[in-house]
Amino acid sequence: MAHSITPERQGARDVFLKNQGWQDAEVEPLTPDASFRSYARLRRETGGCMLMDAPPAHENLKAYLDITAHLRDLGLRVADTLGHDLDAGFALIEDMGDATFTRLLNAGHDAEPLYLLATKVLKALHDHPRAVDIDLPPYDMTALLREAELFVDWFVPAFRGSAPTDAEKRGYMAAWQDALAGVSEARNALVLRDYHVDNLMITGGLEDISHCGLLDYQDALLGAPAYDLVSLVEDARRDVSDELRSAVMVHYTKDMSAAEVKALELDMALLGAQRHAKVAGIFVRLSKRDGKPIYLGHIPRVLRLLSKALEEAELSGVRESIEAMVPGYQQARF
Repeated sequence: MAHSITPERQGARDVFLKNQGWQDAEVEPLTPDASFRSYARLRRETGGCMLMDAPPAHENLKAYLDITAHLRDLGLRVADTLGHDLDAGFALIEDMGDATFTRLLNAGHDAEPLYLLATKVLKALHDHPRAVDIDLPPYDMTALLREAELFVDWFVPAFRGSAPTDAEKRGYMAAWQDALAGVSEARNALVLRDYHVDNLMITGGLEDISHCGLLDYQDALLGAPAYDLVSLVEDARRDVSDELRSAVMVHYTKDMSAAEVKALELDMALLGAQRHAKVAGIFVRLSKRDGKPIYLGHIPRVLRLLSKALEEAELSGVRESIEAMVPGYQQARF
């Protein structure tokens, strides 16, 4: 469905487009995503671009612009910024096309070359000596627990029909704090936080990382490299086969020792479980609060991924807490 815009926002957008010299462009709104941002494709005879609408009350446009500049400086492919107004919350950015990995996969494109290209991009980002040379908040215990809390605030009441007790919530949060104690200290990666096929694009060939366009990274933090890797191979919205996951892991870990691989896999289990718990809560919230029930269709996959991640011994406390609160949660359907 098209993005609905208030008269006030429409007026602000018209002023911005006039100031940027795009007032006569044809405006084609794009399907909104899970955020408060929206996009529209601008077209005119001399070319086109994308309009980003990032309402200042909900979105941090400056963070997007700063991280975009940093990623470009690191040699990664991001949309060029053509104009912006921070106070109004609008930006004009390069139109990189429609060839998202998701669209290519849905059209029958072979998955492995796309996923290996995504893996190459992550390796380049994680290996770059200046990747973390940017002033961003840490993905620390406070941030990780705040996200994990979404599971008890939204999923648990929706599944069982009642909110968790104070004691249940305290036990759940304490279990996460114990499990995440080590990985919450990591600061050696720029974590893009939504690294999956919906937010990756092909802008050229499949061999060069300069042809892999990045989207939706404005909430980046400094944390552990495992987070974006597990986001790619344990996608909340798309099944990833064991064979494809294995190919990604072989490529990513080819220069790592056995001990390093084992540590990475543990971090992936910990952060994967945290992400799946968070996403289960977010998808329920998107339906109940924001009127976007389409995300509920992904909940069974998210819960399967969560249940599998919770098999890790270091997550036994979290597993026991969740199973006590919502026994049979893996079968939740909305």
